[in-house]
This record gives sequence, C-alpha cells and structure tokens, in this order.
Amino acid sequence: MPAEINFFCEECNFILRNKTSIRQWMMDCIKKHKRKAGTLNIIFCNDDYLLKMNKKYLKHNTLTDIITFDYTEEHTLSGDIFISVDRLRDNHKLLKTSLKDEVHRVIIHGVLHLSGFKDKTPADKAKMTKAENYCLSLRTF
Repeated sequence: MPAEINFFCEECNFILRNKTSIRQWMMDCIKKHKRKAGTLNIIFCNDDYLLKMNKKYLKHNTLTDIITFDYTEEHTLSGDIFISVDRLRDNHKLLKTSLKDEVHRVIIHGVLHLSGFKDKTPADKAKMTKAENYCLSLRTF
C-alpha cells in the first residue's frame, strides 16, 4: 500500500502551509521510528467538533487538542488524527511557542501515538516529549 497523507478541515477555517514539506517531514519521522506510512488523515476542526467526538468515542467530557484513531497494521501506520485548531491557538499562546511549532508538535504527537508511544504516565509522557522534540529537530522548513 503506498503512503498517503491527507489534510482536511471540518467546521473550521484553517489553512495549513507547507503541506508538501510537512508530508516529507512526517515520512522522515515515521522512518526514523522504523515504521512505514499507510494512510494518514490529519483533520483540523474546532473545539465543539472534537468535544463531541471525545464524548461519543472516548466517553470524556473535556476539551482536548488531539484525538487519534489508530488503524495501524503491523508496522504500517494508518489512522485519523483529529486536531482542534482552537486548542492549538490557545496552547501556542499559553506555552509561548509559535503557532507553526504547536501545529507541528501536535501533528507529530498523533503520528507518535500511531507508532506506539503513550502519554498517560509521567514516564511515558517524558518519552513522548523527547520523541516530539527529536522529530521537531528534523524539520528543514
């Protein structure tokens, strides 16, 4: 199955810049973690849209920046990664990062979840953050 990385917007107005570079960067990160890319859908949406999904599928009544649905088979990553643009905007201000960096961090966070990284415990969260920082360091755009 050839790799396919798609970007969509649901109930939001968000323009992702440098899609070709982002796709290549994602592929590089996936390869660095000894995985292959299958079909990855990155869906940007608003808080309300993601909150409804969080309630329906995860039974959580909280705002979140990302929900990842994993369809990975063996080492071929496939999945739908839903990202709240509202959370991205709030978090980049709160964390004093650029919006671009926050967008890229959350995208790669979803990819790392598909690669097997977890973030529920402090130790797992530290490994995830280290992997995110490594992937962010690979960007050339």
